[in-house]
Amino acid sequence: MRGVAVIVMIQCHTFNSLTRLNLRDGSAYVLSQFVGGMAAPLFLFMAGMTSAFQMEGLERREPNPLRRWRQALHRAGYILAIAFAFRLTNWMGSIPGGNWHEVFKVDILNCMGVAMAFFAAAAGVGRANRARVAVTGALAIAVVSPILANLNWEGAPSLLREYLVPIPGRGHFPFFPCAAYLGFGLAVGPVVKQTAEDRMERLMQWSVLAGFGLVFGGQYFANLPYSIYANSHFWTDSPALVLIRVGIMLVLMPASYLWTEYWARAGWSWVVTLGRNSLMVYWVHVVLVYGALAKPFKRTMNIAEVTLATATVMALMVALSVAWLQWKTRSAVGSAANPPAPASAGAALPESG
Repeated sequence: MRGVAVIVMIQCHTFNSLTRLNLRDGSAYVLSQFVGGMAAPLFLFMAGMTSAFQMEGLERREPNPLRRWRQALHRAGYILAIAFAFRLTNWMGSIPGGNWHEVFKVDILNCMGVAMAFFAAAAGVGRANRARVAVTGALAIAVVSPILANLNWEGAPSLLREYLVPIPGRGHFPFFPCAAYLGFGLAVGPVVKQTAEDRMERLMQWSVLAGFGLVFGGQYFANLPYSIYANSHFWTDSPALVLIRVGIMLVLMPASYLWTEYWARAGWSWVVTLGRNSLMVYWVHVVLVYGALAKPFKRTMNIAEVTLATATVMALMVALSVAWLQWKTRSAVGSAANPPAPASAGAALPESG
């Protein structure tokens, strides 16, 4: 699933950076950005599932709920640190023409870190109730998003507003409603983790049914002529859009299961390879398609040329991922073959006065 998110992300960013302005009303470009809108929700959903898996393991090792919560907060802080490092390197790469305000732009990793900090409280809850707590929190975030987005934010710090609600032209990853995707992933994770292998296919069947139910249910409520909200924008703060996208992900999960269980299981998969290196690919491809190297080609290409450029970037990212995995494998083998020499008894003691 993460590999699919990487593919969707690369094509979206490449088309956005390189397509000529006069072609952006055409169906090819619109389709690329429409499909690309699923990348961030997928990454957040998968981050929620991964967090759920880690909370399961943490619960076995650490009986104290407060300590589990603190460790989950530490991981959220780690993701936020990576987010600021990513923005900082992008700004440094754009010098002398870059704007230092870009360092504080709320990107997908910023949203992920804040959402993980919010849902870290689920680590202190027992496994029996974790999914229930997570889905309740996710639904609450989705439901209140139109209300908060349409409050009067004048006078509030602009950075706080960017982290919390949608702002036209300043990023697309506010906590409300994007954090809901991570919460739903956190709710699905324990269910997947606790399902026995011989019942996994049955779970995937239920996932398909639930997914289509959310898609059609969300579409139905989005098309009603009346609304409980005084003002709501479907593409930025609508709970219906959140439910539709979660439904799509619940359908994609069984498709990914079939892919890994019956197709890629027999050998190498370039999609899985991209998914295993998603953070590195995200970091590098943004530099490629938006950085100084791409500057002479920005907004200059027709659809055929951008399609070729997308395929080229994709191939480069696969090659980079393969090289990175091979390097890590060789490093691990080398470390296993040459373990560090054990310290002597004397070396383990502090020096005497």
